[in-house]
Amino acid sequence: MVREISNESEIQAPAAKVWDLYGGLEMVNFIPVHLPNLVHKIDVLQGDGGEGTLLHITFAHGLGGPTSYKEKFVKIDNENRIKIAETVEGGYLDLGFTLYKFRVEIIEKNEESCIVKSTVEYELKKEAASNISLASVQPLVAIAQAVNNYFLNTTRQPHVKGDA
Repeated sequence: MVREISNESEIQAPAAKVWDLYGGLEMVNFIPVHLPNLVHKIDVLQGDGGEGTLLHITFAHGLGGPTSYKEKFVKIDNENRIKIAETVEGGYLDLGFTLYKFRVEIIEKNEESCIVKSTVEYELKKEAASNISLASVQPLVAIAQAVNNYFLNTTRQPHVKGDA
């Protein structure tokens, strides 16, 4: 049975700018720099950031769970700002999961903010049921929080009150 976990995080930046970061390969450099306690490195094995791009993700040491895995971008919808990546080798698949997909959707809230809806879809073999606690949307939430912090720290200019 396929199960799903999701979370919504507000980002204080326009949806188009957030999608620019999420939509292609920009996250390959962003995540290890901004979340070194989560991801050690991300290598692009093939592709240019479009559908079919294959990545090798190596987690930071000491997290528990998988140490690395390969994921493939299976859907990138620039119009609706949706990206879906699926684990294709190692990681969760080695721990009894038969499916482990990540879906990120950037939803425009207003001109200055958006919602990042992060979803993990997974299926687990019965004999690996004890690993169900490893299925988590938390890494995607941590990424969204880092993205929000990035935009708050790089795009906000100090407000200067003029003389009235």
